[in-house]
Amino acid sequence: MSAELHGGAVLAASISAPSIEYHVLAPILIVFGAAVLGVLVDAFCPRSARYRTQLALTLAGLLAALVAVLLLSGTRTTAVAGAVAVDGVTLFLQGTLLVVGILAVLFAAERGPLPRPRSGPGTWTRAAAVPDYGMDAFTPQASAVPGSAAERSAATAGITPTEVFPLMLLALGGLLLFPAANDLLTMFIALEVLSLPLYLLCGLARRRRLLSQEAALKYFLLGAFSSAFFLYGVALLYGQAGTVRLAGIADSLAAETGSPTLALLGVAMLSVGLLFKIGAVPFQAWVPDVYQGAPTPVTAFMAAATKIAAIGALLRVLQVGVAEIAADWRPVLAAVAVATMLVGAVLAITQTDMKRMLAYSSIAHTGFLLTALVAANDRGISSTLFYLFVYGLGTLGAFAIVSMVREPDGTEATGLPRWAGLGRRSPWLAGVFALLLLSFAGIPVTAGFVAKFAVFQAAASGDAGFLVIIGVLASAVAAFFYIRVIVLMFFTDPPADPPVVVGPPATIALLAVAAAATLVLGVAPQPLLDLVGDAAVFVR
Repeated sequence: MSAELHGGAVLAASISAPSIEYHVLAPILIVFGAAVLGVLVDAFCPRSARYRTQLALTLAGLLAALVAVLLLSGTRTTAVAGAVAVDGVTLFLQGTLLVVGILAVLFAAERGPLPRPRSGPGTWTRAAAVPDYGMDAFTPQASAVPGSAAERSAATAGITPTEVFPLMLLALGGLLLFPAANDLLTMFIALEVLSLPLYLLCGLARRRRLLSQEAALKYFLLGAFSSAFFLYGVALLYGQAGTVRLAGIADSLAAETGSPTLALLGVAMLSVGLLFKIGAVPFQAWVPDVYQGAPTPVTAFMAAATKIAAIGALLRVLQVGVAEIAADWRPVLAAVAVATMLVGAVLAITQTDMKRMLAYSSIAHTGFLLTALVAANDRGISSTLFYLFVYGLGTLGAFAIVSMVREPDGTEATGLPRWAGLGRRSPWLAGVFALLLLSFAGIPVTAGFVAKFAVFQAAASGDAGFLVIIGVLASAVAAFFYIRVIVLMFFTDPPADPPVVVGPPATIALLAVAAAATLVLGVAPQPLLDLVGDAAVFVR
């Protein structure tokens, strides 16, 4: 017995707790801390003050985290025994995510009565309001059966759901950790932390409740399957390298120890989980259904932030962990990029719903991003970072505009025919939307053109010129459905009972930021290009 106790004491003495570098983890810790405080606020704060307190706490936490990212500029280190990497790529992506998060919170925070038509089409007044159909995009009682008396009673009572804010903070905390994870177990934990709040948020739509719950269920079930593939890939790579650290996996592959078959299978399984999150073909089936059914602020947040974080995580795995076998995964990733570009562009043409069209547009943009990843060089990293920043702001702006075009009953007018003649009734809104669509299409003097040019240039420099040709063709196809919407808005007669445009202040501020970024980065992109060029460095 004494020998066993002695052996246990020796073993305990040999295990030392890892040092935790709190200062380099500050952005993540601040966001998670604000999320925990948000849960406490929801539990103990009086209902009358809950909304204002949650909004102030959320924005303060995100701004503090953004300041922490700026203070860490230039840091190149690892933390928590190498589990988290803080380098140029991490900090740039975290800064982008926090900017997107702040704008998404403002979008989700819109409250107040929705104006009703007064006299004649397109004329609205704020004198009267429908209590069941306010600007709030979220159901007042998520636990109630859709259409039930309990839900109607909560809506009539004017209950404002505030659990949205801590859920968004929890998801954003996972998103900040995801591209920073330097070992596969940390990456898996980040994946689950960011996913679970999003599953809940997708089912909280105030209108079209059954469609929203269907979207949440689809996302949850398919997300669970993709997480299982990811975890299986982690197990296979651990079996090959004897470690889950990306640097250790890279060293094992360089030394050619272990089974190369296990490594290839592990990378394949791991990629399934990551490609699912970014909506790449053949794992894109959930994207249009979930984007259509989720509350529009959640759709915008998912479309922008999740893609930024998941592309960053995939970039780290490919560039740090398995760069030694790039000759094996590059052809497969190139095939996925081709299929994603073509499927997204072609299927978007057939859509008659604005949110579904933007969903397939998102899939096509995933293909363009994968083109830069196939390059497997520094130029590919920097062009990916630039593209993600431009895409994130543009996507937020596009979905914000969708939320501003409403039917008389308060629902969003997402059917494409309902957008006919919008340019005549609200030229400023249609003009901003046209600018964002032209940027998505890659038209010169917009940020989207510079972003596409950068990723195509990276692919050409990485001996993937065929991807450039296919990307240009896919862009031409995509331009068709973008321009179709512009023609519909400016050169088509409006319907007899046209929808009307609402102008909530926070959403207008979001649009101003998105439009300004699209123009400025299209005309003078060099400062941001220099920044991403300096940031395109990984630590191991």
